[in-house]
Amino acid sequence: MRIGIIGTGRMAGVFAQTLAQMEEVQCYGVASRSKEKAEKFAEEYGFEKAFGSYEELCEDPEIELIYIATPHSFHYENMELCIRHKKPVLCEKAFTLNSSQARKIIDLAKKEDVFMAEAIWTRYMPSRNMINELLDSGIIGKVSALTANLSYPISTKERIIKPELAGGALLDIGVYGLNFALMHFGTDIERMESSVQMTETGVDAMESITLFFKDGRMAVLTHDIYGRSDRKGIFYGEKGYMIVENINNPQSISVYDLSDQLIYHADVPEQISGYEYEMRECIHAVQAGKKESYSMPLSDTVMVMEKMDQLRAQWGLVYPQEK
Repeated sequence: MRIGIIGTGRMAGVFAQTLAQMEEVQCYGVASRSKEKAEKFAEEYGFEKAFGSYEELCEDPEIELIYIATPHSFHYENMELCIRHKKPVLCEKAFTLNSSQARKIIDLAKKEDVFMAEAIWTRYMPSRNMINELLDSGIIGKVSALTANLSYPISTKERIIKPELAGGALLDIGVYGLNFALMHFGTDIERMESSVQMTETGVDAMESITLFFKDGRMAVLTHDIYGRSDRKGIFYGEKGYMIVENINNPQSISVYDLSDQLIYHADVPEQISGYEYEMRECIHAVQAGKKESYSMPLSDTVMVMEKMDQLRAQWGLVYPQEK
């Protein structure tokens, strides 16, 4: 399938390196607001065409699927452009600024009968099923809680610190913690509590989020833009506990009994980067005539955006575009 990329930042580069190693993909076109940047990217990653505007890329009849790798403050307008040109689209997280934008752009995609999916890569990885199968097996008994953290020293990055770019920990890394909890505990949430520390620029820097599920289970999530965390996801059961190494790109799963003895360990399958899973599923979905992905249904995308809206409301965080 001939793939186009909108954006030429770090994420786009990692994605392009992945595409170059996939047999089912043709690295066809890349677009930037700067033709020079697009040409440099195309040369570096082996793309056939470079476009000096997103519009030109969308107008190329050869492109069959577009991956959006711009800052999330631009996702809505970028997706709208793709949809208006009838181009299937895989958009980086966070999907949009808020749930209102998410519902609006999804409605447009449905109206135009165009495929759309959010690129939460952990949703598409084999580690997701590996974790759920272990939980379902009862190896740690009845599970009462999970904790998950994701923190990186990224406070100097412009896209993180600026409100006008929808900055903050939540939309950039908190979205992974929320998706981790929903993937493994479901979506039946009774209530949500949180605490936050804001930056001088007015976006969230550090937060703790607690999800209370109707079945009595609890998920505690923490995110931070100043320090590096161990990125572990831990499930607590009556017979032991299970540790997932790196909730942002799981590397291994270890199970311990009540005496803290390791009773099971599994490494995830070797991968190119991890991005190949979402691309492969989207290619298959588009070829099958589907309009959304199985692993990341649009209803779940909206739900996560709604939860992030509720959290920001608790914190009084409103982006300039929302005022």
